[in-house]
Amino acid sequence: MSKNAVTKLRKPDKINLLDLDRQAMEAFFSEMGEKAFRTSQVMKWLYHLDVMDVETMTNLSKDLRARLQHDAFIDIPEIVSDQLSSDGTRKWLFKLADGNAIETVFIPEEGRGTLCVSSQAGCPLECAFCSTGKQGFSRNLSTAEIIAQVCVANRCLGGNPNTDRVITNVVLMGMGEPLLNFDAVVRATNVLMDDFGFGLSKRRVTLSTAGIVPAIYRLAEVSEVSLAVSLHAVTDELRNQIVPINRKYPLEKLLAACKHYIGNEKRRKVTIEYVMLKGVNDSPNEARKLVRLLQGIPSKMNLIPFNPFPGSPYLASDEETIDQFRNILIRAGITTVTRRTRGEDIDAACGQLVGRIDNKMKKHVAAEGDILGVCS
Repeated sequence: MSKNAVTKLRKPDKINLLDLDRQAMEAFFSEMGEKAFRTSQVMKWLYHLDVMDVETMTNLSKDLRARLQHDAFIDIPEIVSDQLSSDGTRKWLFKLADGNAIETVFIPEEGRGTLCVSSQAGCPLECAFCSTGKQGFSRNLSTAEIIAQVCVANRCLGGNPNTDRVITNVVLMGMGEPLLNFDAVVRATNVLMDDFGFGLSKRRVTLSTAGIVPAIYRLAEVSEVSLAVSLHAVTDELRNQIVPINRKYPLEKLLAACKHYIGNEKRRKVTIEYVMLKGVNDSPNEARKLVRLLQGIPSKMNLIPFNPFPGSPYLASDEETIDQFRNILIRAGITTVTRRTRGEDIDAACGQLVGRIDNKMKKHVAAEGDILGVCS
């Protein structure tokens, strides 16, 4: 965001401009009697020039700026903490307007920078290996609250879509199940992929789901975003235990939906996420079953070493076991990588996001000036 003041009005009859993708913003301006090109102008100010003050959008007429001040607002969440891991991973804790909290993680790698954003405050799915689900579910995020995470991170990292991007990839893989917040998430991905939004290609925006089967079919009708599926087991019996949504949408239905999503798109693949739990799902026999399950589905595998959290009954598979599992998949022709654990020292690794404010607020209050001043 620019250093210009951000409007904080939250009247119910006002529209947060960050809630609108191109189609919605064009409809908004049409109702105001304005031409469609106003959408590109405003989106460029918001997402290319990082200007969040309508009054500073100087190629809009004074009359239009005044009407926007009256009918719309721009709001972003408050940064409670901004933590940097020893490996360069960075995590933000955001406080939302209603007091809920979410976390966002940036993972720098050579040639790319991936931002992991949240779609819900908490998560209702209660996957056994994920600390987010253990804290319960509060509510869905708005499109504005999803997009604001990218805006704030982009500013903190010094990025600019018009120059060399720092954020090259965005994954909806933080707190929450994106497909249970369908409309807001789709609008957010539209902004991410819009040329006047963040201009990311469809292969660089990934939506990760635990397997909400009807929503996968619906997503195929309205979006070309990349799909990742949190699989984590090769039998319904085990997946029912560790990914409870499987009781409603079992493996056969989930994998059929994945195949449908790929369709006839030759270059498209589904990313399969598989957390490695010692003695639970990491045997060579399960690797071979996984190969059979994925036959006919263009896919690539991410093997994820389990990241422990307090109260978890699981342990991480050892490196030798993970390597053996990976090699079986590779020999079967499945592109497979072991995801390197990142940000574990700041609880930013996969499955560790919890979004708690109480203790973190106390911990960081003494350094509030340093923390909240990072991105100013």
